[in-house]
Amino acid sequence: MPRTIFKNIVIKHFDKVTALAFCKYMPIRFFEILFIKQGSGTLIINGHRVRYADHQIFILIPNDKYNLEIDTPTTITAIKFLNSFFKNSHEDENYVERKDWFKEIEIILHGANRASHIQLQSKTEEDSIESLFNILCNEYNDGHLKSEVVLKSMLYAILHIITRNINFISSKVLDSKIQDIINYIHYYIHDTKKLTKKELANQFHISENYIGQYFRSKMNVGLKKYILNYKIKLAETRLKHTNLTITEIARELGFTDSSHLDKTFFSYKGVTAGNYKLNLKNVE
Repeated sequence: MPRTIFKNIVIKHFDKVTALAFCKYMPIRFFEILFIKQGSGTLIINGHRVRYADHQIFILIPNDKYNLEIDTPTTITAIKFLNSFFKNSHEDENYVERKDWFKEIEIILHGANRASHIQLQSKTEEDSIESLFNILCNEYNDGHLKSEVVLKSMLYAILHIITRNINFISSKVLDSKIQDIINYIHYYIHDTKKLTKKELANQFHISENYIGQYFRSKMNVGLKKYILNYKIKLAETRLKHTNLTITEIARELGFTDSSHLDKTFFSYKGVTAGNYKLNLKNVE
C-alpha cells in the first residue's frame, strides 16, 4: 500500500537512530526532502543503492520508493509535503505567486537525478540550508507558533536552493545557449505564444529559419517534439498527482481543449488522458 500523508506538510526528526520502522519500500504519494545531518549507510531509491554520509540532502517525488539501511547511528530530518501546500492558504497573501512558482519547481524536481544527493555549490549554501532546516523544524514543532506563512517561507527558501543547485549541475552538461533555451522553454511551457520559433529566435538572437536545426543538433530531437514531449510529461504528472480535470490540465499546458490533449496524449502514450486517469484510479 502506498505511503501517504493527510496534512499538507509533515516533518519528522530522528536523532542517532539505527533503524526506521516507518520507512517501508513502498511508493510515496508526496514530495520529500531528506536531510542527513550525521551518519552513514545506504539509501535505496527506486532500486538504486546510494551511499549516504554526513550533511547530505536527497529529494524524492511522488511514486518514488525508498528505504534506508543504516550502518552508523543516523540523525535525519524528513520533510514531507503535498503540492497543495503551495496552492491553498488563508493567511499567505502571496499564495498565487507561490502556486505559480511551485509549478516550475515541480518540473525541475521531476527532472532531477534522484539516485544521488544534492551537491551544493559552496560551504555558505550548506550552512544556510542547515539553518533553514532548523528554523522550519522549530516552527513546526512549537504549537504556539507554527505559522503557515513561516513554514511556507522556509520551505520556499530550501526548495529554491535545492533547485538552483540542480540547475547548476545541469548547466555544466550542456553549453550555455542551449541550456538557456531549455530553461526558457520549461519556464514558459504554459504559454504557447512564448514558444513559437519566431519568439525563441528573437529571444536568443538566432535566425528563425535556423533555430530548429540548431536545437536538433544539440538535443537530438526536434524543437516541436521536445516541447510536446515535455507537455505530455507534465500532463502525466498532473494526472497522477492532482485532482485537476482533463480540461483544466489542457488549459494550463496550452492545448486547444481536452480533445486536443487526449489526441496528443494518445499519440505518445497509446491511451487517452481520460483513460489514463481512469486506469490510475482502478489500480488504486
